[in-house]
Amino acid sequence: MANEIALTAAQIQPIFPEKSEIYTFIAAAALTQGQAVYLTTSGTVGVADANGSSTQQFRGIALEAVAAGQAVSILKRGHCAGFTVSGMAYDAPAYLSDTAGSLSTAAGTMTVNCGRVVPMSDKDLTKVLYVDANWNRIWA
Repeated sequence: MANEIALTAAQIQPIFPEKSEIYTFIAAAALTQGQAVYLTTSGTVGVADANGSSTQQFRGIALEAVAAGQAVSILKRGHCAGFTVSGMAYDAPAYLSDTAGSLSTAAGTMTVNCGRVVPMSDKDLTKVLYVDANWNRIWA
């Protein structure tokens, strides 16, 4: 059974911002820091959902909480702090969940890969989530 990957919204941030791909979009709806987002047909970003009609895509992770119509930074690719992945295996995949905006340890209705658990280079090999949104994938 799939488990949602918990997060602490206030801790969601890129670990190596200088090596990350971060883009700014306009939010289609209110977003919470750490939510998975998709690109709408209007060019804004909304809350992604692996079982929602037309929201079954992954463009990245919202790096701040914003209201609809505000600019939001989206982490497309890079190491991300704030997700609770310590109980997952190294190299374990993270998927878009059937719960809107969430990531999971198993694929939702549509298999949408969002990243992998990777070690940091500290002595404890601390596990973090490496986000990798595939913007070239056809979501159908």
